[in-house]
Amino acid sequence: MTRHAPNIRPIIRQLDDATANRIAAGEVVERPASAVKELVENALDAGAERIDVTIDQGGKRLIRVSDDGCGMTAEDLPLALSRHATSKIDGSDLLAINSFGFRGEALPSLGAVGRLTITSRAAGAEGAEISVKGGKVGPVRPAAGNRGTVVELRDLFHATPARLKFMRSDRAETQAVTDTMRRLAMAEPYVGFTLSADGRSLFRADAEQGDLFGALQARLAQVMGHDFIDNAIPIDAEREGITLTGFAALPTYSRGAAVAQHLYVNGRPVRDKLLTGALRAGYMDVLASGRYPAAVLYLTCDPQLVDVNVHPAKAEVRFRDPSAARSLVVSALRHALANAGHRASSTVGDATLAAFQPEASQPSSARRYQMEYRPSATARRASFDLQAPVPASPAPDHGFAETPSARFEETATDDSQVLAPLGAARAQIHENYIIAQTEDGLVIVDQHAAHERLVYERLKAQADSNGIPSQALLIPEIVELSESDAARILSIRDELAELGLIIEAFGGGAIAIRETPAMLTRLDGPALIRDILDDLSDQGASDRLRARIDAVLSSMACHGSVRSGRRMSAEEMNALLREMERTPKSGQCNHGRPTWVKLRLSDIERLFGRRD
Repeated sequence: MTRHAPNIRPIIRQLDDATANRIAAGEVVERPASAVKELVENALDAGAERIDVTIDQGGKRLIRVSDDGCGMTAEDLPLALSRHATSKIDGSDLLAINSFGFRGEALPSLGAVGRLTITSRAAGAEGAEISVKGGKVGPVRPAAGNRGTVVELRDLFHATPARLKFMRSDRAETQAVTDTMRRLAMAEPYVGFTLSADGRSLFRADAEQGDLFGALQARLAQVMGHDFIDNAIPIDAEREGITLTGFAALPTYSRGAAVAQHLYVNGRPVRDKLLTGALRAGYMDVLASGRYPAAVLYLTCDPQLVDVNVHPAKAEVRFRDPSAARSLVVSALRHALANAGHRASSTVGDATLAAFQPEASQPSSARRYQMEYRPSATARRASFDLQAPVPASPAPDHGFAETPSARFEETATDDSQVLAPLGAARAQIHENYIIAQTEDGLVIVDQHAAHERLVYERLKAQADSNGIPSQALLIPEIVELSESDAARILSIRDELAELGLIIEAFGGGAIAIRETPAMLTRLDGPALIRDILDDLSDQGASDRLRARIDAVLSSMACHGSVRSGRRMSAEEMNALLREMERTPKSGQCNHGRPTWVKLRLSDIERLFGRRD
């Protein structure tokens, strides 16, 4: 560690503008994607309806951003390149921010580390151009152009070559720019975006029309893919002046990493631990371990309720009431997932169909050998009766040499249950899977996984209505904490008491654990208290105790549900299907796996060559 000599007083110097701009650029512009983000946000603030971005070599050689916004005059250009000069705020209230940019650092920072040229024309004014090389601003020159602004940044970090050593490959930097464009495009559905890299088009999103919710849905389908929208639940909730909208995917449409989570606050893309933790808590008991939810959520509130001036990159925010924002996200997600009922993602059925595909696929022009008509139920029943095997002599096993792995139950001729979402039970195979016929296909149900979720939801409902029973400790456990930690854990004592954990102050920084949840027979109280404190420090809230209790209820449900290998009658199978249709979150078991898959009749017919 370098220190100055103890007997020599260091000299305080005023840094020159070029050095100050390079330091600022280190905070604002980390990589080419950061430069693209700042320039595109400037275009959005200018009211652009179309933004075109071109990059070369991942943005290290060239970044060009063109927009059709309001533009700038010749008099505006030199001022735009001055530090802390902005048209977004007047400085009277740093919380009244309704724009992406407001710090006035992006353009001078980019000019300090690259070769920057700005060409712009405002309505009713002549076009003008200005250049910056190595931090030195050139004169304003006349230029031709349409209304709007073109910012061209060449040789990024040429003035700070050490930064170039930290750049990744061209491919990685290009991917980072693409991700940035996608995030911004999801925030502004009424704006068209294009991205070209090294002469090829990488991303295009045309401006959407219609109401905001419909425009967002169309834009997300374009950016995230139709699979996401087809398997997503709309979110629309409001609490204490904060509105939450967006789409959250079904638990069975999960990802192996947090790559499909996009959070916005007042239209600004953010990476916020509070909101990310709330998103995870909303899916707490419906996701398998190691899986991550997919969601695009937009929080909107009065700018006075959130501080976006936390970091120069403006990717972090701070809420005036963090608990209100977190509880809104958690409760809205849980409510939406519960209302989704028995839904499971369509990708589960697609994967099932893929498993049925033969290894050597037939050409699409394969001849069809079947008649292209679908017989009536009466005709099918008569046909099946004629094709039934007739034993040569009476035999107890209906002509089978050994016990079959599939059992077909006699069902009533009333096929009204076929019209139900999960259809009418027709068979049980391998004593674990229920085959049900629907109006337009068939459903395969894992009887144990499905019943496990049903029992789990009943246990949770009983616990919520009757409370979590607690058990008094013969000798209270004393946990020594700092005074600040003790105050923090005692601030949520009422919430912990509802879950059966009773604590109280014990003098100084110590707390006493008087009672613990009765169902948690082996509970390390001090370790749990410290884990909860870690959650409070990191996320502002903790669901750790609730998760422990839910884990016990889940285990109880697992042992109390229909086991694999149990034969079920037709009445029992249909009763299970009807209860699944009524029960929230029954589309996935307690461990996040799907409880049922659906195969459309048209897809089944395609497997057998009945249709193209």
